[in-house]
Formats: sequence, structure tokens, C-alpha cells
Amino acid sequence: MADYGDGNKLRRSTATDRMVNKGVEVFEESMGQNKSEPFLPWMRNPVDVDSYEECTLEVVPYLDPRLVKALQKMGINSLFPIQVAVWQGTIGPGGWERDLCINSPTGSGKTLAYALPIVQMLSTRKLKRLRALVVLPTRDLALQVMDVFSAIAPAVGLQVGIAVGQSSMAEEVSSLVQKPKFPMEFSCDPPDLCSSLTSSVDILVATPGRLMDHLNTTKGFTLEHLCYLVIDETDRLLRDAYQSWLPTVLQLTQMNEQQMLKYEGSPTFGPLRTLRRLGPGRGLWNKRYPRVMKMSLSATLTRDPSKLSQLNLYHPLFLTTGASGTRYQLPSQLESYKLICDLKMKPLYLFMLLQKLSGEKSIIFTSSVRSTHRLCTLLNCFGELPSKISEYSRLQHQSVRSITLDAFRAGNIQVIVASDAMTRGMDIEGVYNVINYDMPSYIKTYVHRAGRTARAGRPGRCFTLLRKDEVKRFKKMLQKAGISKCSVYPLASDSVERLMPVYSSALEKLKELADSEENKPASRRPAKTRATVKVGK
Repeated sequence: MADYGDGNKLRRSTATDRMVNKGVEVFEESMGQNKSEPFLPWMRNPVDVDSYEECTLEVVPYLDPRLVKALQKMGINSLFPIQVAVWQGTIGPGGWERDLCINSPTGSGKTLAYALPIVQMLSTRKLKRLRALVVLPTRDLALQVMDVFSAIAPAVGLQVGIAVGQSSMAEEVSSLVQKPKFPMEFSCDPPDLCSSLTSSVDILVATPGRLMDHLNTTKGFTLEHLCYLVIDETDRLLRDAYQSWLPTVLQLTQMNEQQMLKYEGSPTFGPLRTLRRLGPGRGLWNKRYPRVMKMSLSATLTRDPSKLSQLNLYHPLFLTTGASGTRYQLPSQLESYKLICDLKMKPLYLFMLLQKLSGEKSIIFTSSVRSTHRLCTLLNCFGELPSKISEYSRLQHQSVRSITLDAFRAGNIQVIVASDAMTRGMDIEGVYNVINYDMPSYIKTYVHRAGRTARAGRPGRCFTLLRKDEVKRFKKMLQKAGISKCSVYPLASDSVERLMPVYSSALEKLKELADSEENKPASRRPAKTRATVKVGK
């Protein structure tokens, strides 16, 4: 018997493929094979987000007028279906009685879906304490979420902080923890300083590593007042341990037996104690405990019970797009195309495609950081493109990536060559094309890459360059997302011969650049190019 935690157990039997034990069920996939897959009972009947309609701000129930004005300043006059669904599950009578688990396509508006109700719920707070924590896997994504909170939280007097390692530890501590003011006769910190420290923020956006740094070393940084926990890009955060941040956070936000007796025996804990909502805990033998309300989100949410049970969700409500609850979903306005070519001709086909796209804002994805730099350098060696091209990868310093993104958003750069560091969550308005220079190995990667376009109901296209031996595997991969047909994108065949001299010249320039980089001392090479010494794929 395998225990998946959260009070659910699954019994495996060799006699039958259909097994049920304490709510965890096993179903058969009808794809010609009898493959059984476990899943949790609350995922059996998901709430279809498509059943909700877009709603104008004026008719959203209970929405604070101050938030209405803040949203209108952002150019938002209505809420998307996912935002309406989450609002209904969190605000109003019986709101947030259950934790939320959300599986919705990229670009559907998930960030504002959780930011808005959290800010609304905290708008009546009297004391400034850390009450909402949003955890994201990457620094760039955290900065983007920070911008959303910063646009609406100040309207109701809330302070938002960020902990991603962008600045020094000392600078982050000073922005997150507020020291009390003591009379001049104190020449050093008093012994009880730690108990006098208070939070400078109401909402914190953090990456797991930096969050653990503050929990382990920062005096006065505490989660004892935490009411809301958001786990964005859940599948990524559950896949990587990140210093065991999740069990640490859950442990710090749960009370032990003595604290629970004290909680139930007195109406308050004192003026600084946050009273969390009480409820019977699943897997805790119906004991009552103050719980943190949690929200889990992803465009490719895992169905693995052993992973989801780590979240310790409380009677979760499962929201997904489409009545079938399909795990892998692409934006409804996305058009998918493929280009078939030989391996050695891929750069030339890409060059021809970019010429045809005529300066449209595009993102090119490669399979590695080395390929990203090499391909970007090669494209700039062609010299006949109507677009300005730059690269974006995790080897670049954060300030360099931020400058690149700002220029891309402003239209000063039309094409970005990126590694998969840019696949998740990044929202850049006006991206009309996504190009997979290297075919993604998994449908999950394809979903996140393609999700950089066709966002918020806008049209978009995703092109994938394929070798002949990759076509069959690519077709099978797309079927997992419900795509049965992917058209071949037409390119003029006579252009190949005509552009061969240009291509050969670009390759020669690339080789010269690679040789010059290789001959430089490692300490003098740019950080983003030190790993790039070879020419060709």
C-alpha cells in the first residue's frame, strides 16, 4: 500500500487495473494501452473556467472602489473568466473556505486572478504584518508579479516587498524588517530587539532560495502572521526541492499542540497575533488548526498525488479550462506551424522565416544557453534582417536581462533569442510569433514556450523547425495537447539557393568571432560568452 500523504492511500493489485482506496482512484487511459494513472478525488470533477464570462469591473461584487480606479489606470476595465472564477471562490459569503488549485493556459490572466482577491482581503488590515507570501521559481517571473501587486496594493494602503537576490542581503533586510526607534541613550541594540522588530511589508514576492535565506538568518522575519500562500508555477516548484522551502514554510505556519490549546482557550493572543481561520485538517484526524489559505497555479499542473500531497491543500477546489480537464492546454487563438529542413540548413530557414515576418515582435527558443548565444551571433552576422536581435539567457546578469526585456517591450528590439529561462510566465505585450529553433523534448515545454504569444485572447503563431526524423515524434507530442493537425509553413524554395552565399558569409563571420573569443583569456571574456567556443550545432 502506497501512502500519498494528505490522508490518501492507494492500494496496488496485480489482479486488476481498477483500484480505489480512501478516495484515490485509478483510471485507464484509452489510448490503446491499459496504463493506469492515480489521481486525487478532488480532481475528478473540476470547475470549468470556460463556464464563466468576462465581467466588467462595475459589476464585480464587493470589489473595492479604490481597486477599480487602480485597475482602470492599468488599462483594465473587465476581468477575464479565470479572474472571475477565482474571485467567486475567494471573495463574498463563504469565500476562501477551500484552497484553490488552478490549471489554466498561459496568458489567461492567472497573476491578477490571485493578486486582486489577496489585496482586497488585506485592505482592511490594521497593523502591518507579513500576511501574504507569493513564491515563484525564477527571479524574472517574481519581478513581473511584483509589478502587478505594486500597481494595485498601494491603492488600499498595502506595502509590497520582494526577495529574489536582486540586491544585497542587507538591502533586502532593511526593506523587509522595520526596527523600532529607541531613545538616544541606547548605544547598542537592546536584548529584546528581535521581539520588537516588525514587518515593513504586507505582501512578499519571493524566490525559494532567497526566502530560505531570510527565514534562516534575518532577525524579525517571521511567517507567524501569514494568512495567504500562493505557489505559482507549482509543477516547477514541486519538481525542484529548493532547500526544502515548502515543508519549512508549512511547518512555520502551523501551530503545535500547546499553541492550539492556547488558541482555543482564549479569544486572542495579544494585539500582534494574527487569528487564522480554523478548520478540520485533512489527514489530521479531524483536529482543528489555524490554517493558511493556499492557492496553487500552473499552465501544466501535475496530476501526481505524491507531489500534490506536499501542498497539504485543504478541501481544494480544482479550476481548469475545458470540461475535460485536459492537463496540457494551449491558447485558443494560437496557430501552430512546422518547417521541415535539414540540420545544416536550419539557420538559413530561420533567416528566411524572419525575413518573411518583417520585423514582427518574436521570440526564438533554443535548447541550451550555448545555442542561444551562438544562434544570436549568427543571425546578426547575416546583416540583412529588418529586425534588431538580442539574446536572453540565465548566464547574463540580471541587470542585462532587465535592460533587454525593457528594450523588447518598448519595441527597440524586435527579436529575442532565448533559452528556456524565458518559457515560464513571462508576459510581454505584442509578441506575435514564437519560434522553436530546437524542437522541445516535452509537450510541457512546448506549452510554456508557445504561451509567450496569443495571450489574453490575442492572436499568435508558433513555428517549429524540424528535421525529417523529428516530424513523427512532434506530431505525437502535439496530440497530448489535443492538436491533431499542424500545417507546414510555406517558404519560397528558390530563396534557398539565392541566399546560400549570404549564409556562407555569415558562417565565416561566426567562425572568426568564435575564434577571437576562444583566444581571449577566460577572465576577459563577457560572462555570457565564456561557454561558447564551438561553431555549428
